[in-house]
Amino acid sequence: MLTQHELQQMGLDVLLVDHPLVQHKLTLMRQKEQSTSQFRGLLREISWLLCFEVTRDLTLMDKAIETPVQAMHAPVLDGKKLAFISILRAGNGMLEGMLDVVPSARVGHVGLFRDPESLQAVEYYYKVPAQIEERLVIVVDPMLATANSAIAAVTRLKEGGATNMRFVCLISAPEGIRAFNEAHPDVSVVTAAVDQKLNDHGYIVPGLGDAGDRIFGTK
Repeated sequence: MLTQHELQQMGLDVLLVDHPLVQHKLTLMRQKEQSTSQFRGLLREISWLLCFEVTRDLTLMDKAIETPVQAMHAPVLDGKKLAFISILRAGNGMLEGMLDVVPSARVGHVGLFRDPESLQAVEYYYKVPAQIEERLVIVVDPMLATANSAIAAVTRLKEGGATNMRFVCLISAPEGIRAFNEAHPDVSVVTAAVDQKLNDHGYIVPGLGDAGDRIFGTK
């Protein structure tokens, strides 16, 4: 796996979340003998931790409240509720963990599948919250491999009016990060790991296999 320093030397714009708990849980997920339920639970737990990182700089405002002791002004989130956008189907595995942390967030879905020959993303579903142009939009998908699906999803969201976006994934490849940076330099990328490379089939190496199959038990 590449370090943050190595990524910077490669000219890749990405935030690597190298928290020990994230890395430990990710190692457990990578193991091929991991059960579907354990894989799903670990992904949910890592998503909690990634959610804290990607929302670190949310804007706050003061609100007058009463504690059991006295009145005070205390910080609360400011502005429109943020939106989590899941790239179907694997993104839903991260969505649950994100909503555990921010249950009031609005939720949208972009349905894409990867053409097995061209590896290009093909859209089949799109439904997002209203006033998306006024919200922080956090797009989630466990894998950033070729980045074709992520690029297509963010492009579609921009066409729908989104202007403030971040992309969060579990594992990424240098090729995918570079392609995403070039297509959407205004959208930051947050990931738990950057692996060695893509293989000839567009899968991340060493990776963890097909995230969707492992989440839903369809492998």
